[in-house]
Amino acid sequence: MSRQRQQILILHLANPSLESNVVAWALYDGAKAKGELQMNTGDAETPPYESVLDAMREGWNVLQLPNLPNYQSGNEHDLGHLPYEYTLERKVSIGE
Repeated sequence: MSRQRQQILILHLANPSLESNVVAWALYDGAKAKGELQMNTGDAETPPYESVLDAMREGWNVLQLPNLPNYQSGNEHDLGHLPYEYTLERKVSIGE
């Protein structure tokens, strides 16, 4: 009998468009066994998907859209955190 486990994928995009390029990402895999390593920074140079839309086409569901930044006049070009973060999830079956 198989059971369902959740995977969470966080994609940071270059701009708010769902077709925008991924610039950073993280994957948390609930299907991995306890004690098995999750993704670490620097594990891969290439993102798992080029965009949020590509991930959606592979079965990922969007859970959270980013709050668009509200820059004050004169601060439009300040650097800070990555503002265009999308959280996606999918369920995968694991065998028992």
